Amino acid sequence: MSKDSPSESSPSESSDGTWKPAKPSLIQLGAIALVALLAVTLVLYIWRFFPFSDDGPYTDNAYVRGYVTTLAPEVSGHLTNVLVKDYETVHEGQLLAQIDPASYAASVEQAVADLDAAKSDLANNAQSQASAVATLSARQAALGTANAELLRAQGDYARSEALVKEGGVSIQERDTALAALRSAKGALAEAQANIKVARADVRTQEVAAQGLNAKVQQAKAALDSARIQLSRTRIVAPADGQLGRVESHVGRYVGAGTALFSLVETDRWVIADYKEAQTHGITLGQTAHFEVDALPGTTFSGIVERMAPATGLEFSAMTADNGTGNFVKVPQRLGVRIAIDRDQPLFERLRPGMSVEIRVDTDSSE
Repeated sequence: MSKDSPSESSPSESSDGTWKPAKPSLIQLGAIALVALLAVTLVLYIWRFFPFSDDGPYTDNAYVRGYVTTLAPEVSGHLTNVLVKDYETVHEGQLLAQIDPASYAASVEQAVADLDAAKSDLANNAQSQASAVATLSARQAALGTANAELLRAQGDYARSEALVKEGGVSIQERDTALAALRSAKGALAEAQANIKVARADVRTQEVAAQGLNAKVQQAKAALDSARIQLSRTRIVAPADGQLGRVESHVGRYVGAGTALFSLVETDRWVIADYKEAQTHGITLGQTAHFEVDALPGTTFSGIVERMAPATGLEFSAMTADNGTGNFVKVPQRLGVRIAIDRDQPLFERLRPGMSVEIRVDTDSSE
């Protein structure tokens, strides 16, 4: 072939003079096929289709979760001591900060004094009640004596009345016996009236004792409340964990409910939001493996612990209304809670909020 003859891949003219496109070379065809293969492979990898599907449903819509507790005082006052710093690890019951306890300690002392006074009043009432009971007993004895005197006077009068008719006694003696009878009746009536007064006095003291007992219980409750308020000036860690940023300082005035610290407890788990179509093979007890962006190359394992009772849309403030005629089907997601084994290396490096890529092994079970 001469140097000037057209190559196989260059454009040429037909015998009638029309233009024809050049045929692609084998290298060009191979390059196009390679690019197409790479594109298909990338799509299969991104969407986790075969042969990249592995075993079980995958999602990157997942995060590490944990309990984040805001610590706030239940009483107000000035901070006299702040014993922790940013991101410090603390233990359950550890003192974090102290509110000035002076006024609350004074309230406890006042409550103690009020309780002592209430107990003293109750003790005095007990003495008064005992005295009233003794008086009632004495007057009951006097009533018995008055009854005996009345019986004796009645007998004396009856005998004198019989004898005066026979001339055995004088009329004057009979009249004396009659006067004695009348006096005995008066003494009995007085004794009966005294009994009523004594019984009323006993009842009054018993009612007073009930009121004083109530005051003692009220004073005890006030003392307990004052002691609780005093104890609340100590802000302690409710559980083991790690603090966030500490913005409090000595001298700051804080009111009840003022956020002072954020405590991240040591428990960790993963919440993975799977598309509803991915959850058909997920059951409780299956093994899951996941990675976090902060620890590349480290794979953690866990167990499917619980599944959400409804999709995320059902928990939203405004649920969808599909009766308007503008329905568009949107795949919903179901939350899956994954328990994490605490004994794994680097478990303590997991932080709530970290992004997770997770896969559930649907062929496994607990």
